[in-house]
Amino acid sequence: MNPDPPRYRPLERFWPYADLPEQPTDEELAALDPDLHEALFGAQPRPFSISLVFPALDVPDFAAALDLARGSAEFRETGSGPGRRFRVRFWSSDARRLRDLFQIVGRSDETEVLIDDRPVPYARELWLPLVWFLIPR
Repeated sequence: MNPDPPRYRPLERFWPYADLPEQPTDEELAALDPDLHEALFGAQPRPFSISLVFPALDVPDFAAALDLARGSAEFRETGSGPGRRFRVRFWSSDARRLRDLFQIVGRSDETEVLIDDRPVPYARELWLPLVWFLIPR
């Protein structure tokens, strides 16, 4: 026990960012990784989807590819510079747009095909051609 009074009085707040909201915003929730979102909030029922994750490509029709990507069910752009990636989700009803986009970005080996947000074997060779059968002739 020290009989002398303290020389300074500590601040009553413990964190310098006291004005942050306690709940995440809608934009923050949309930017969550799908696995993390499922772990935090449980599995949400949604239709079968195919996602493409691709980098910025140096091809002449890449601007058209981005227009197709922005018209998808879900479009997300992450990173910057050489780490810039685009993530696009399509439902089975959008098979034509998925095929048109994949014809442009599928040339790159860095393009990933995810089935229901998961990498699966033979996604390019088997799953995508099966989805092409959904395109009306």
